[in-house]
Amino acid sequence: MNSPSIQPVAPAIEPGHSPWADAWHRLQKNRLAVIGGGVLVVLALACTFGPLLSAYSYEEQNLSNSFAPPGTAHWLGTDQLGRDLLVRLLYGGRISLGVGLCATFVALTIGVVYGAVAGYLGGRTDAVMMRLVDIIYALPFTIFVILLMVFFGRNIVLLFVAIGAVEWLTMARIVRGQVMTLKKMEFIEAARSLGFGNRRIIFRHLLPNLLGPVIVYTTLTIPAVMLLEAFLSFLGLGVQPPMSSWGTLIKDGAEKMEEYWWLLIFPGTIFSLTLFSLNFLGDGLRDALDVRAAKD
Repeated sequence: MNSPSIQPVAPAIEPGHSPWADAWHRLQKNRLAVIGGGVLVVLALACTFGPLLSAYSYEEQNLSNSFAPPGTAHWLGTDQLGRDLLVRLLYGGRISLGVGLCATFVALTIGVVYGAVAGYLGGRTDAVMMRLVDIIYALPFTIFVILLMVFFGRNIVLLFVAIGAVEWLTMARIVRGQVMTLKKMEFIEAARSLGFGNRRIIFRHLLPNLLGPVIVYTTLTIPAVMLLEAFLSFLGLGVQPPMSSWGTLIKDGAEKMEEYWWLLIFPGTIFSLTLFSLNFLGDGLRDALDVRAAKD
């Protein structure tokens, strides 16, 4: 009898992974980034739905219950007008997070397009565009916002525009530097040889390859924008009463912190927790999207 022939066993082929799947896997290993993202999700849900579930309104006044300490009726106490601090804190989170997201979106849109065009075209166009960036950088931000308030009045939409109109400058510089490197690569030369126009090359070939640095800088821009909003509110240039933001709550609490500690401790703690979470998430995304670090 002939012994059965032994068939060679083909080696198992490991399924491939996309760069985004690898980045997501690396991000999940970063505990601080995961915790930061979870905290941000919880805060966003609480600020969105919390005021709807409360028996109090953010502007409801009860002068007979002014400066009530934290207790069963008011978990975080009340302010000088007897308004529930927890509801105002959650409502203020809507404003602060909204300013952070909307102003960052404005800065992202302007900065990415501006920097991509300047970096790709180069030459005199790049020189003129970046000198304009330098001029705007030199303008004092506070004076710029005050002038906007004087000419157009105080409203929250203007606050979005004022902050976004300054924060896009750094984004433009980052994108310009990345584009100047990418435009020398082979796939861009191939696109030019096929007769593609500048607009298609910028938006279809360059910008998709900039998503990593843009996403990372976006997560780091949001806390910077929130700090600017808090600074403006601290100066009285932010949102106006009876609306509140974390900046206005911190300002009010700082004026009475010696006697009524809860007015400063709770808004300051939530604000600091949000900033830490955003920075941890940004650092985690930077490490996850850094291909060179992943190869080491």
